[in-house]
Amino acid sequence: MTQHQKFLKRLMGGAADADISFSELCTFMNRLDFKERISGSHHIFTKEGVEEILNLQPKGAQAKPYQVKQVRNLIRKYRLE
Repeated sequence: MTQHQKFLKRLMGGAADADISFSELCTFMNRLDFKERISGSHHIFTKEGVEEILNLQPKGAQAKPYQVKQVRNLIRKYRLE
């Protein structure tokens, strides 16, 4: 199992939302071909064919749990696994 697959499994499981590294989440979004734009602490992700724009900010070194949930819901909605 690759690191990408392990991260996807942890992300989709939902039990570790407060324990997801912000840098891991950004790397994952880039691997899914999202375009990243940075404005201060805001990392804005867009992708052709995806209506939503994700605006992610770190909380220390971790991703915010509600934003991890937004990413999970987006992956499910557009079947990006």
